[in-house]
Amino acid sequence: MSNVQLVRDAYDCFGRGDIPALLGMMDPNMEWSEAEGNPYQPSGKAWKGPDAIVQNLFVKIGADFDGTFVVHPKEFHDAGDTVVVEGRYTGTFKATGKSLDAQVCHVFKVRDGKLTSFQQFVDTAQMQDVMGAR
Repeated sequence: MSNVQLVRDAYDCFGRGDIPALLGMMDPNMEWSEAEGNPYQPSGKAWKGPDAIVQNLFVKIGADFDGTFVVHPKEFHDAGDTVVVEGRYTGTFKATGKSLDAQVCHVFKVRDGKLTSFQQFVDTAQMQDVMGAR
């Protein structure tokens, strides 16, 4: 399987809520970094390992958004062991009722058929506004 296909499959798993399958695509030492200023991890410091990603991000997204949080991947760029994805986030934040519609870029690293790292780039000011963090 190509690295791009692995990343496409990861988005498909997330989109249908198949988190166990998504976690199975991750290396046990996966490093996940949100953009600096993202309300879920303002420092941008990486979470390490699938369990940390689930507890610090996926569970919170599920609780914070009204079931409409969607990642819309648009373009996939193959750079060998790196896959860059351009897309958008949409959703409605429950606590504020505000809608999110933000351009996003994700950078994945892949080794031996497993996702080893993730870096998010997103309009953090919009996220902060939607989530009532500023």
